[in-house]
Amino acid sequence: MQIIQWPHPTLMHRSKPLRRVDAELRGMIAEMFDLMYAHKGVGLAANQVDLPYRFFIVNPTGDAQQKSEERVFINPVLTMPRGSVEDEEGCLSLPGLYAPVRRPERIHVNAYDLSGNEIDFEATGLMSRVVQHESDHLDGVMFIDRVSPMVAMEIRDEVELFVNEFMQRTDAGQIPSEQAIKQRLAELEAART
Repeated sequence: MQIIQWPHPTLMHRSKPLRRVDAELRGMIAEMFDLMYAHKGVGLAANQVDLPYRFFIVNPTGDAQQKSEERVFINPVLTMPRGSVEDEEGCLSLPGLYAPVRRPERIHVNAYDLSGNEIDFEATGLMSRVVQHESDHLDGVMFIDRVSPMVAMEIRDEVELFVNEFMQRTDAGQIPSEQAIKQRLAELEAART
């Protein structure tokens, strides 16, 4: 398992809801937490590791020693946005790129955890931002899609570097074709959703 970089097609794929939790999914999630910590992140969505499933993981401390802060959100639904705040965001799928993003200050979160228990709370502060950022991934939306037009112009050259690198890796056969990726995603969805 590895974190894929933008503009990989899986990052623009709308994830499918999960219908079951099993040992294989638990293993994937454990591996995702290890990856997230290794890359110094605070959240990671399934499609960032090339999986088409509707879940993400979060630890707002970013500290692997603080296991009590780890959260898994399966089939999340975000509602009732309130307030507005702008802050800098980055993304493990766009390493080294940061930009200000305006988001609701508070958001209501409804999801399920690994035990099938319902999660229902109002997220604020960093947790609100991380949950919104990761939920966006599940809909194929990147934080660079949410920046202002002026910021988009400012980061255009950095974004273009990711596109060029992706194209070079695709041309070199290091990344499968878009057709092959879509076929694989469809097979994974059929097997689990």
